[in-house]
Amino acid sequence: MSDASTALGVRLYPDLVERGGLAPALIETATRLGLDVGQVSAPERGRSRFTCAELHSEQGVVCVKLGSQARYFMIDLRVAGEVLARGDVMDLAQVAQVASAWRAGLTVAELTARFPFMEEIKHRPAPVAQVS
Repeated sequence: MSDASTALGVRLYPDLVERGGLAPALIETATRLGLDVGQVSAPERGRSRFTCAELHSEQGVVCVKLGSQARYFMIDLRVAGEVLARGDVMDLAQVAQVASAWRAGLTVAELTARFPFMEEIKHRPAPVAQVS
């Protein structure tokens, strides 16, 4: 059994095993759909090199990870390390569509309206220190 099939699980992600992991499968899917998803990277070592991908753009980073018990893709939209939106979807083409829309400059509000499986993360303001 290959490293990719061990890390990904042939039963849940046979298409990703065939392509050598999540990052190469995302690149191939975006290319097939004519979508610009920007630079795609994956960790260099360990299981996560098959199960994680980051799509970089001026807008921020789209981080994608795989579900382990069922087939789905977990998406985080991050700016300066802060998660602004997240969602889960079962179709890799939809992951590529989210990444392409984010790269094209859609705001979080526009993106969550277009892709109902994405949810904006509301951040609470930091508590104000009381001066004595």
